[in-house]
Amino acid sequence: MSKEQERPRTKGLHLRKPISEDGAAIWELIRECKPLDENSMYCNLLQCDHFSDTSVVAELDGEIVGWISGYIVPNEEALFVWQVAVSARARGLGLGGKMLDHLIEREECGDVSALKTTITEDNDASWGLFKSFARRQGGELTDEAHYTEEDHFGGRHDTEHMVTIDLPEEEDMASAA
Repeated sequence: MSKEQERPRTKGLHLRKPISEDGAAIWELIRECKPLDENSMYCNLLQCDHFSDTSVVAELDGEIVGWISGYIVPNEEALFVWQVAVSARARGLGLGGKMLDHLIEREECGDVSALKTTITEDNDASWGLFKSFARRQGGELTDEAHYTEEDHFGGRHDTEHMVTIDLPEEEDMASAA
């Protein structure tokens, strides 16, 4: 796709902090993005309200088409990304990466030295998203089995690998430029 063809699709794209009134639309978006785990609408409302500084909504022409929920891990300088959802309408725009970049650049994430998330072994899309993010940021990605199928999920969910991306410090990035 040429740049001229891409522009109209991203021209109306806007990334912002969620507000509590976004909860229902985010809940619907997640329901459309199989096989994402669905939370209650109330959970999504709380994420919008209590974790707006570390979550992001993407709107395309006024419609919510992307969502990342996250929070700062207690007693760590790490941003944990809970969930990433991108509407079929916005796929192919690199929206997941744009939202991650936007989020990590926020003032509220200024002390963050690592990004963490969990991913099942077979989730190729998520592995690709976070590996690409690590490359763009100049970070090192590691993973290990964390929440296991038998020990944590009673055999009803695949093992989740804790993915950690250690982010370079700003002076490291400046010297690399």
